[in-house]
Amino acid sequence: MEEKEKPVAQDDTKKIVETTTIADVYRADKQLSGIVKKTRLIQSDFFSEQSGNEIYIKPENMQHTGAFKLRGAYNKISQLTNEEKAKGVITSSAGNHAQGVAFAAQKLGVKAVICMPATTPILKVEATKAYGAEVVLRGDSFDDAYLYSLELQKKHGYIYVHPFNDREVLLGQGTTALEIINELKDVDAILVPIGGGGFASGVALATKVVSPHVKVIGVEPENAACMKAALDAGKIVTLKSADTVADGCAVKTAGTLTFEFCKKYLDEIITVNEMEIMSALLSLIEKHKLIAEGAGVLSLAALNKLNFKNKKVVAIVSGGNIDISTLSGLIDKALIARGRIFSFNVQLPDKPGELLNIAKILADENANVVKLDHNQALVTNSFKKVLLGVTVETHNLEHIDRIIKALNKHGYEIEKIDLLR
Repeated sequence: MEEKEKPVAQDDTKKIVETTTIADVYRADKQLSGIVKKTRLIQSDFFSEQSGNEIYIKPENMQHTGAFKLRGAYNKISQLTNEEKAKGVITSSAGNHAQGVAFAAQKLGVKAVICMPATTPILKVEATKAYGAEVVLRGDSFDDAYLYSLELQKKHGYIYVHPFNDREVLLGQGTTALEIINELKDVDAILVPIGGGGFASGVALATKVVSPHVKVIGVEPENAACMKAALDAGKIVTLKSADTVADGCAVKTAGTLTFEFCKKYLDEIITVNEMEIMSALLSLIEKHKLIAEGAGVLSLAALNKLNFKNKKVVAIVSGGNIDISTLSGLIDKALIARGRIFSFNVQLPDKPGELLNIAKILADENANVVKLDHNQALVTNSFKKVLLGVTVETHNLEHIDRIIKALNKHGYEIEKIDLLR
């Protein structure tokens, strides 16, 4: 869900970038000491073999609140004056930022108001309330909630905590890079997801001021590559749409401040498609037994697109807040794309033994039947035939080809069913 930019009011963004130093990065790290969980790197034999590099996972999905967002939220709120803290903070979000702000405010004893769309799943609403925040449900979309949060800010004088376009927020996110460098001192590259650019800005800044030789590579969904579009154009641009399974990075417009930080510190951006994202999610679950959200696995999805080999690479898994139904749907799509699930229709003569023949062919080809739909009424051109719909578990795309050839050999013509439509 898109988090819209609230511009850095009247500030010279380029000046902010130029005057932000290593001291600011370490100050943020000190502020977060004892607050954030130092998520330990996980070496991945699977992703290493797949990519030709030595891959380490930085599991921020195991962070408090299930994502990196609390780093920036806590750093921002902790920097407020006592007078500002007394006013309380406000933001709008239906995702990780909401819980990050709520968690940070609770720790610091500050009132937090979170505006969410009325359509937000109840689990996310309750999770945010559990951290002590006041949740206000408004409208059917993020835009409605965002606009209402601005009304409440103006009415009550709350301090706005933006999800990415804020210096203290991105400095907090950058502490992730310090942990990586401290644990893996000879790291060669760090991959970081990009939504509005706050995470990438902070990670790139912190990395370059501490270890300038380390490459920092941002990763965006092809369908929502707002930062790449901005850097290519040399200015902020707004995408026509941002439709992606990586909903935490579904941002149409990069931040004005984050654009300047990324332009100065980020080495490159890789984009990944929807199938690559879902495949990375499935691999993380299967090989490491870790749950992540779509946006959380962008870095893993980009590993096979790196233009170097035999380097030590850290892929940041940014978050793991995903509901079970969404997760199930993404896994199913990934299985289909990999050829692990295959569905087809076949017309059979309406006589005994035909269904058994199909079952035997599938069994001989080691395909596990998970669903059968036997329906005579669907065949309109013959009263002597029935339509059989079959879904089977398969090994890969080559296995599917063997099954089709075996059916064809026995005189059965099949129609593939595209389950990804």
